Amino acid sequence: MRIGFDGKRATQNFTGLGNYSRYILNILSTYCPENTYHLYSQKEPVKPGLINSRIALVQPKKKKLNVGWRSFGIVKDLKKDKIDLFHGLSNEIPFGIKKSLIPSIVTIHDLIFLRFPQYYNFIDRKIYGFKFKYACKNANKIIAVSEQTKRDIITFFRIDPEKIKVIYQNCASEFKNSERKHEISIKYQLPEKYILNVGSIEERKNILVIVKALKYISDDIHLVIVGKETVYANKVKKYIEDNGLTARVHILKNVPFIDLPSLYQLAKVFVYPSKFEGFGIPILEAMQSGIPVIAATGSCLEEAGGPNSLYVDPENVDGFAKAINQVNENIDLKAKMIREGHDYAKRFDDHIIAKQILDLYKETIK
Repeated sequence: MRIGFDGKRATQNFTGLGNYSRYILNILSTYCPENTYHLYSQKEPVKPGLINSRIALVQPKKKKLNVGWRSFGIVKDLKKDKIDLFHGLSNEIPFGIKKSLIPSIVTIHDLIFLRFPQYYNFIDRKIYGFKFKYACKNANKIIAVSEQTKRDIITFFRIDPEKIKVIYQNCASEFKNSERKHEISIKYQLPEKYILNVGSIEERKNILVIVKALKYISDDIHLVIVGKETVYANKVKKYIEDNGLTARVHILKNVPFIDLPSLYQLAKVFVYPSKFEGFGIPILEAMQSGIPVIAATGSCLEEAGGPNSLYVDPENVDGFAKAINQVNENIDLKAKMIREGHDYAKRFDDHIIAKQILDLYKETIK
């Protein structure tokens, strides 16, 4: 098969959508090398080597004049390149692709902008709503990254459940091992014992609940937060300062990916109190790193963390404090959570995900 992909996020983005796009490209080209893979991107990759050499990069001939190429003009290139199937990796497909008779699949990551509109501005909500709904209505098949996302697609867009396939993703293999822990501990001046949280410091991610929980946790246990700051971070910092927690909370910004595995593996526990997620890749990263996970109820985090992680209502400060204390004080529980978490994460192995996607491609082309 000749498979085409939307390459905007893969070539330009280093957060969730970009990581997912490159992950899919890498596992398909590794485990399904019999196909040819074409990545359509208006811009060059922002870093050399970002896209692996097994992927053919396709760009418009006149880049500066093709502002709408990703949404419209790309269809002509897909036809010219005799693409058998197009996969929109980040919630979108080109307009008019259905009329071209080229089968298409779209991955929908989440519909948080519909569930929690207060976290998004009006213009973004309208643009996302239009593009996501168009993709779901016009694609031949939809990949949802979790059962929660599948339910939301059905609820908000009234899509036939038979059209939607839940296919999870894995985290990068680097989280399974790291030989740089001592170096990273010195680089970031890490405390001996710390709780870890990774993710943007924004209201939906809800990190303030863990900061508040610190008052009920032993003083020798610190909190390390890794993520991009938003306006919400000011609220978090004010609480930290007003409550004398400055020495126990460490906020790390602009952490390169290569440092993340060690930051996970040096932690005592990973806590993810987000009010809502599409899946929750940091949870997988934690389990692959061999640390226990405590997460919030209410969305799909149980899908990522499995039955042996602990879950707490996202508003329950006391509940998070008790869960953290329980894990830190009960050696047998902690060992069981690490062991069972590692075993649960095997269901997300790359070869399994690659086969599920390839099977869906074949089914769609029939």
